[in-house]
Amino acid sequence: MNKLLDDHFADLPIKPDFSGSALVMRQDDILFERQQGYANRAEQIEHQTSTRFGIASGCKLFTAIAICQLVEQGKVAFTSTLSECLPIDFPTFDPSVTVEQLLTHTSGIPDYFDESVMDDFEDLWRTRPMYHIRQLRDFLPMFQHEPMRQESGVFQYNNAGYILLGLIVEQASGLTFSDYIERFVFKPAGMTASGYFSLDALPANTALGYIDNADGSWRTNHYSIPVKGGADGGAFVTARDMANLWSALLGHRLLGEEMTSRLFTPHIKVNDKGTHYGYGLWIQLESNRHVFKYHVMGYDPGVSFHSAYYPATETISVVCSNESDGAFDMMKAIEMKAGVSS
Repeated sequence: MNKLLDDHFADLPIKPDFSGSALVMRQDDILFERQQGYANRAEQIEHQTSTRFGIASGCKLFTAIAICQLVEQGKVAFTSTLSECLPIDFPTFDPSVTVEQLLTHTSGIPDYFDESVMDDFEDLWRTRPMYHIRQLRDFLPMFQHEPMRQESGVFQYNNAGYILLGLIVEQASGLTFSDYIERFVFKPAGMTASGYFSLDALPANTALGYIDNADGSWRTNHYSIPVKGGADGGAFVTARDMANLWSALLGHRLLGEEMTSRLFTPHIKVNDKGTHYGYGLWIQLESNRHVFKYHVMGYDPGVSFHSAYYPATETISVVCSNESDGAFDMMKAIEMKAGVSS
């Protein structure tokens, strides 16, 4: 299926092996929409506009929005420490670690999946059954008693920090994390098809994630990721739902204007190439001054995802794939054709 409403995308180079959904919108206009490949290879069920995709770490933004909502309500403060927010013992953690440091990956706490020393997420589940990971507290034994990874204040991407933020959402709201997000983020954003679904109970129109082997064979990712996603990743969305999320956030339907601005603020410099981090999202600056894009991304075995908002052109792009790579190349091709490449 290919819907083309803008001539800029007439010759968009799409690799024949791309499997997923891509969408480009400007305000309420769909400029480009494409689905290619199979949501279910064995049954040869093709992707549709209604196909839901796992987005891995792409949904850290949802967690950050939830925390900001609770701050607006006075239930949490960015300066609150872990001991003030959670009745859980972290014997080796720096007691001064704050909510804001967790949001910006500057807490220094240990991570259950340290991407600076590990590159295979599947390794986590070789001796630890992934089907036991169904709620946020199930992650705690993987890092709760480990020593601090580094001093607070320095950026180091950290999944465990977002697990703790999810637990803070639960403690402050009295709801499970997934119930909170579905009620106070997805619903007001018009994300009617999105949710935190268990791999052993996926709803209709949900793409299976696929891992391709070197010999040409493949397998699903059902034994390669937690059975249910949480505050650091693992929600399922449609491409159009993700575009709705950007529109709702930018239209102040999820947060007030002041809090939205704070979420989009470059709080920490990540590298010398203009990359910064806000709350739950990446920010790419041009000449270290002007914002080129706000974006989120996610990678898991059988999952690759990119989505961005480009303020200069008020354009939203979403690329979801049910394979371990492919989303990045598609995103770059879209940026070139949309005239928003840096």
